[in-house]
Amino acid sequence: MSNNKKIALISFILLIAAGFIIYKIENKGRNTITKINTAVTSENTAIAYFAGGCFWCIESDFEKLPGVIESISGYMGGTEQQPSYEQVAAGSTSHRESIKVLYDSTQHSYEELVLYYFRHVDPTDDSGSFYDRGNQYAPAIYYQTAEEKTAIEKVIKNLQKQMVYKKPIVVDIQKADEFWQAEDYHQDYYKKNPLRYKHYRTGSGRDSYLESIWGNTDSMPQDENTKPVASSPTNNRWQRYTKPSQEELKRTLEPLQYNVTQEEGTETPFENEYNSNKATGIYVDILSGEPLFSSTHKYESGTGWPSFWQPIDEQFIVKKKDFFLIFPRTEIRSRYSDSHIGHVFDDGPDPTGLRYCMNSAAMRFVAKEDMQKEGYSKYLSLFE
Repeated sequence: MSNNKKIALISFILLIAAGFIIYKIENKGRNTITKINTAVTSENTAIAYFAGGCFWCIESDFEKLPGVIESISGYMGGTEQQPSYEQVAAGSTSHRESIKVLYDSTQHSYEELVLYYFRHVDPTDDSGSFYDRGNQYAPAIYYQTAEEKTAIEKVIKNLQKQMVYKKPIVVDIQKADEFWQAEDYHQDYYKKNPLRYKHYRTGSGRDSYLESIWGNTDSMPQDENTKPVASSPTNNRWQRYTKPSQEELKRTLEPLQYNVTQEEGTETPFENEYNSNKATGIYVDILSGEPLFSSTHKYESGTGWPSFWQPIDEQFIVKKKDFFLIFPRTEIRSRYSDSHIGHVFDDGPDPTGLRYCMNSAAMRFVAKEDMQKEGYSKYLSLFE
């Protein structure tokens, strides 16, 4: 080999080596090996992106959900290239601590994943999450398609309608951009450093907050096949319901809803939402969500109001005498929200002989196909 060829070969080798060294320096501390378990991914694998405060916690929460293949900690929502943990944590970039979730789309819909997300964050704080303050810890959902954005908006609308939170939902909804995988030591932090992780999580106030809203977030309702359901509220969440102030109720309820539930008003017969409703499902309290009546006990009374011959369970209603008219009547109120629902009369059909005459404005209808994901799977037995 001539000297010129040897020099050229050596120069080429040195150039390759120098490029590798520069690459390693630029990516020092970054996880350059993808944390995806490729052995279990398939054409059914879908991806979702969330930000909910410390990514150690939200990564851990999603990896508890059957059907999630992998949850990866990283950074999203910013414009800077190759952000580091030190930069993001200090607020020196516009990124948020985020996670990339790979999940089996045959086990969970995107909407279910979004519902699960809300069960594990505080969506009412846009200045941070728990004791981690700053935009880098604020809650956000990053959608990839218009369909995903619609699903997010639907979930938020339903949560607001159910008045799950005492404050407005302020989760930032953004179009997904580049996801930067976090440094290797952040991945599966809850497994690698369990004592430090548990101390941080408990001390941050995250678990106590979630418990106050949802109960045990790891205890998800089960269907007949014992398949976990993403994010369904616990069946007794209404027992933890705290009634908001009258000012807040006036702001969140429609005028008719407020008049009926808080001022013992009566809606117009035949011109209300559920009088002619023949769909299969249950009617729940519009404020607390406690289950009140079932379509299996509904009948056409001819009065113009939705009528039932019995409630789902007597424990969810309270009977009181009122004297608004000449003759005393028996008022029906919901136990946990203390809302006026309607009245009960003794001119109903068998087997009870009672007519529970209710106001549509005081209730919300949950269709049978939605009962499981909304946390009412216990009452599906009504339709067997």
